[in-house]
Amino acid sequence: MNEILNAIQHRRSCKKYKSDPVPQELIEQVVEAGLFAASAMGKQAPIVIAVSDKETRDKLCRLNSKYDVMHREDPFYNAPVVLAVLAPKEMGTAVHDGSLVLGNMMLAAHSLDIGSCWIHRAKEVFEDEEGKALLNSLGIEGEYVGIGHCILGYPEVENKNVIPRKEGRVYRIY
Repeated sequence: MNEILNAIQHRRSCKKYKSDPVPQELIEQVVEAGLFAASAMGKQAPIVIAVSDKETRDKLCRLNSKYDVMHREDPFYNAPVVLAVLAPKEMGTAVHDGSLVLGNMMLAAHSLDIGSCWIHRAKEVFEDEEGKALLNSLGIEGEYVGIGHCILGYPEVENKNVIPRKEGRVYRIY
């Protein structure tokens, strides 16, 4: 089977990570894959904030937890890396473009034997005053909306459970 199709069919979300650090060069490869995602009119508007610094990672985790209806202490499942994806608020395709970035990064992580998972609440995190302060500290100007967090790390347990796809989801007109 084609390598890309295989990755699409076998990538699974990881929700239990080892605390081992992910090498910077692998993080950069995952981020670069995100930057090559398709975008409306080729504008390449989404941005990625790559965080492996423990203090900043824990701050994002605490902010995310603040808005987590499940009240998890660590909604990032101990993953040592967080890739926050944001896009300009004024873009009508912000969520679409940012979602493609996240999808590319998760597939790239899988291809590098790194676990990943999409974590929601980035919108709330970066609407929060602490989230806005983080953006400001990075020199990020303008109005951005948080699309999602892609967490990365080495899986503590490998999930190979491929759930069969539901029937009746494709309507063909040939």
